[in-house]
Amino acid sequence: MSVPNILRAISDDKSIVLFNTIALASGGDILISSLKLTRKQYYSRISALIKAELIKRQNGKYILTSFGKIVYDFQAKVGHAVTNYWKLKAIDSFDISAAIDGVAKDECNKIIETLIDNQEIKKILIAKLC
Repeated sequence: MSVPNILRAISDDKSIVLFNTIALASGGDILISSLKLTRKQYYSRISALIKAELIKRQNGKYILTSFGKIVYDFQAKVGHAVTNYWKLKAIDSFDISAAIDGVAKDECNKIIETLIDNQEIKKILIAKLC
């Protein structure tokens, strides 16, 4: 198992949608047509997800493995970062890390608190920048 193999399995839009659908379906039925995939695309992507040990088949349904649950959680965190991309760019434009001596710790915290809604991202930024 390697990071490139895992990333390759979820690297395109359709694979990530399939992976997320399996995660959210909780063992429910997944209609191939609702994902707008051909049968070949569906089963090729399912095969890649199984080989990466992100999903497994149990009682005729596809579910996340324990490893897949961790990857899903991290993928969701990346999604939150992407959602906040422009806010993160704004923080970078203040160049807080380079000017930390000139910017009081409280001001650094205020900027991050004002711009970022996600608590996990706030925690990371405050720990690294302030």
